[in-house]
Amino acid sequence: MEKYFADPLRYDGGMKYERCGHSGVMLPKVSLGFWHNFGGVDSYERAREITRYAFDHGVVHFDLANNYGPPYGSAEETMGRLMDDDFRPYRDELFIATKAGYDMWPGPYGNWGSRKYLMASLDQSLKRMHLDYVDLFYSHRYDPETPLEETLQALVDTVRSGKALYVGISRWPLEATKIAERYLREHDVPLLIYQGKLNMLDREPLDEGILDFCADKGIGFISFSPLAQGLLTDRYLNGIPDDSRMKKGKFLKESMLTEDLLTRLRSYNEEAQAKGETLAEMALRWILAQRGVTSVLVGASSTAQLQNNLKCVND
Repeated sequence: MEKYFADPLRYDGGMKYERCGHSGVMLPKVSLGFWHNFGGVDSYERAREITRYAFDHGVVHFDLANNYGPPYGSAEETMGRLMDDDFRPYRDELFIATKAGYDMWPGPYGNWGSRKYLMASLDQSLKRMHLDYVDLFYSHRYDPETPLEETLQALVDTVRSGKALYVGISRWPLEATKIAERYLREHDVPLLIYQGKLNMLDREPLDEGILDFCADKGIGFISFSPLAQGLLTDRYLNGIPDDSRMKKGKFLKESMLTEDLLTRLRSYNEEAQAKGETLAEMALRWILAQRGVTSVLVGASSTAQLQNNLKCVND
């Protein structure tokens, strides 16, 4: 591909930015997730097209984790290539996040929330992404066995070491989130953001009070899987396509698409059409309208898909 020069009008094209809790950070209302389509098994040139398109349209937040791929680590390696090939001149315009908490390497130190795992994982992530620091480092999941103070102090120390600018947590239960908020605030590294699964089919952060807690305490909230891995699109309204994620069966199982769910999805789709929107557009708007939500994390397998998802920020 030819040398990349970012669109000089990238901040004039309609992307809106939301303040992340009580912080100086502004995040785009739509952020780009690297969970799927950026691994070693995926086309690098397509990844370049998608990330170029995203940045050219004001999407400055890229979200990764140590084990995104497949194989594990390869999405971060893709990010490293993208930095070298396209984005090094724009590093200070990007807000790059990674995480550790799920299985990454064998043995007792390659999983969960120990200080040893979190610190080692971040060092590895920085090497893979060819970065000196990340803007945001998450504890990817709550660890019920490791003392919370150990996990939280490790997050504090990543900031004090200069390897991360901010810290976040993902999918922690409410009571543990309250402890995290207090501990991090008392150690002068306030909790920037909570990443949770929120969409029209899965409203757990709403129902459990996590969104209200984050809004009340000045913590940002970013939703992953906002389209329920494609269920909240027109992809499955008339059955299961052969090339779909559900057909592959790793994260979405065919058994999930019950008649009751299909009826619900078709009802949502009719509601969206009545508004002159796609189902995906309505689903993303619904999340962004919730109190306390800062941004939604979308995946993309093509620039056309990303283009459609960005319509949710239009008035």
